Amino acid sequence: MSAPLFANARESLGPVISGDRVPALLEGEIRKIYARSPLYAQRFPLHPNPLRWSCYQDIPALSKQEIVQRGHQAFFADYAEVDRGLQTKRFEYESTGGTTQSPMTVIMEEGWWDRQTERAYQASPILREFAGRPYRKCVLAPVGCSSNLCPYEDHPFPHRYFNGTVYLNLSSDPFSFPESEWDRIVVELQATKPEVIEGEPVYLALLARAAQKRGVRVPSIRAVILTYGKASAQHGARLAEAFPAPQVDLYGSTEAGYLFVGEAFRDNSRVIDANAFIELVPWRAELPGVFQIHVTTRDREAMPLLRYHTGDIVQQFPTGFRLLGREGNLYFRPDGSLVSPTDVDAALPADFACWHYSLVQTGERRWDFHYVADETRPHAAVETALANLLGPTVRVNAFRRRVIAPAASGKFALLKPLPTK
Repeated sequence: MSAPLFANARESLGPVISGDRVPALLEGEIRKIYARSPLYAQRFPLHPNPLRWSCYQDIPALSKQEIVQRGHQAFFADYAEVDRGLQTKRFEYESTGGTTQSPMTVIMEEGWWDRQTERAYQASPILREFAGRPYRKCVLAPVGCSSNLCPYEDHPFPHRYFNGTVYLNLSSDPFSFPESEWDRIVVELQATKPEVIEGEPVYLALLARAAQKRGVRVPSIRAVILTYGKASAQHGARLAEAFPAPQVDLYGSTEAGYLFVGEAFRDNSRVIDANAFIELVPWRAELPGVFQIHVTTRDREAMPLLRYHTGDIVQQFPTGFRLLGREGNLYFRPDGSLVSPTDVDAALPADFACWHYSLVQTGERRWDFHYVADETRPHAAVETALANLLGPTVRVNAFRRRVIAPAASGKFALLKPLPTK
C-alpha cells in the first residue's frame, strides 16, 4: 500500500526504513499514544511488529462526535488521577464546542498550551522574534477560548493581566458591547501598549472600528494574530487601516493545539511540525489539492489524539496551504465546483468595504448577504457579483445590518450554505 500524504516537512516524520514502513518518529508517537491512553487499543488493537502503512490506515479516524459520545474519561485508565491532577493544577480543562448538541471537555497537562504557542511562534517568521522573551499582548476573543488560559472574570484592569497578556473582553459577542465597553477596551489597549494583538477576526475588526472612531492609534503593535475563527479579506483590510502591522493566520483548536501558521491571506500556511503530524486525506476526486486533515498530536500526555478528523478543509498551493474552513461552511455549485469564503472575498466589488459579512443560503437558489458597515453600499453591484459567483439562476439579496449574531458557540460563519441532504 502506498504511503499517505502528509502536510509536514518530510524530515519531521523521521527516517524511512523501507517504502511500506511508517517513518520512525511517527511510529514512535503512535506507540506512545497507545501506551498513554486505553481508548485506542479498545478501538483498534495494535500489534508489536514494525508498523506498516497498511496497518496505519486501518486505524480508524477519531471524530469529535466519538469523543463527545465516549466522554473525555475514555482517554484515561484511572480518572481519579485526573481529578487529583486538576486539584493540584497538574492538569487543566476546557469545555469547547464539540458538536452542535454537546460540548467537548478537553483535559490538557499544565503548560501544554504555552509550549504549543512557543512552537507556533518559532515556526512563523513574523512571530519568531517574540518567542523566548517577554512581550506584551492583548487578546480579544470568545469567552473561555482556551481553558483557564483565557480567564474572564469581572476584574478591573490590570488584574486581567497574566504573564504579559491582557484579556480585554469580559463577555462574548462583540456586537452586543455598549460604547462604554468599547471605551474601556480601547483605553486598556492604549495603556498596555502591546507588541502583539490576537483575537477572533470579527472581534478584532470591531476593535479597529472602535479605535478609529475614537481617533486612537497604537504604534506599539508589531503583529496581528488572526485565530479562533476564519478571517475574511474585509476583516484584514479594516484591521490594516487601524493597526498597520503584519497579519498572521494561526490555525488550531483547543483539543488539538496549534496546527498551521502563515501570513494571513497569502496561501503560505505551513504545519507547525513540532506540534502535530497532519495527514492529508483527499476530499473529493474532482478537487485535486483539496484535503481533509487527520491530526496526530505530538508529546501530549492528557487526551492525545491519533488520526483525529478535525472537520476542516485545506487546499495546497506551491507556496503552502490555505485553510478553506469547516466542511459544513463550504458550498458546492450544481456543477460540483467549490465556493469558499476566499472566493466570496474575491467576488465582492473592489470598492466594497464592511466590518463583517455573512452570506447565508435560504433556498435552493436564494441567498442573503448580510453585512455590517458604516454606510449602505450600492446593493445591485454586490448582489450581481455574488449571484455570478454562486451559479446560474441564483438570486442574492443584500442587507446592511447593525449586528450579525454569532452561533450559540460564539463563533461566526462567513459562508452558511444549507445543510446537505
